[in-house]
Amino acid sequence: MNIQNLMAQAQKMQKEITKKKEEIDNSIFEGTSEWVKVEMNGKKELEKVNITFEGTIEQDDKEMLEDMIKIAVNDAVKKIDKEVESTMGTYGSSLNGLF
Repeated sequence: MNIQNLMAQAQKMQKEITKKKEEIDNSIFEGTSEWVKVEMNGKKELEKVNITFEGTIEQDDKEMLEDMIKIAVNDAVKKIDKEVESTMGTYGSSLNGLF
């Protein structure tokens, strides 16, 4: 294989990787817990918080709600990481572990 073909393939792969990463960055991922639903974009930026708890919030409930927000955000981050791994992992295997 000559160097020009190899460089052309590398450039093509780089464009594909960039496109896939942009698609993930622009996607919305939902994380949920018992009282909370959050939406984050693929850059792991919080876009929306929806509290589904109905009723008055006392101190104990406030602390629980804070925990539920943390759980929902972490759930969304895990989904983003999983999407990045499954989408971008195909490029890593073709580079023999270099990516």
